[in-house]
Amino acid sequence: MASTTMSVKPSAVRSFTGLRPSLRTVQAAKVAAPRLSRRSNLTVRADGFIGSTTNLIICTSTALFLAAGRFGLTPAANRLASPGLKLSPNNSGLKTGDPAGFTATDVLYLGTIGHVIGIGTILGLRAIGKL
Repeated sequence: MASTTMSVKPSAVRSFTGLRPSLRTVQAAKVAAPRLSRRSNLTVRADGFIGSTTNLIICTSTALFLAAGRFGLTPAANRLASPGLKLSPNNSGLKTGDPAGFTATDVLYLGTIGHVIGIGTILGLRAIGKL
């Protein structure tokens, strides 16, 4: 495909230098038309959806941390950890309808930790070539 060029006639362009306007003539350069590149086939992978290995790892790690928090195995807003890692009740003032005292704050922080552990697992498995 031959490259075509377009020429532009000189025109007066108004430019400003400080507070004094000046009128000068600008000569435009020749502009080459863009070359069209060859199209290639597009491959779409749909392995990031429900049932994929990545999704199962994230769901499992998040569910494990949420279950551990709900059943009292981790510190929470209403259960503090002592230096000996013993959980003791704490009146945080957060209201909840859950019998175990599981709050929205607990869901957020345990879900975040579950996602962090899941992402670390996925990246580690990809680094060693197992995923």
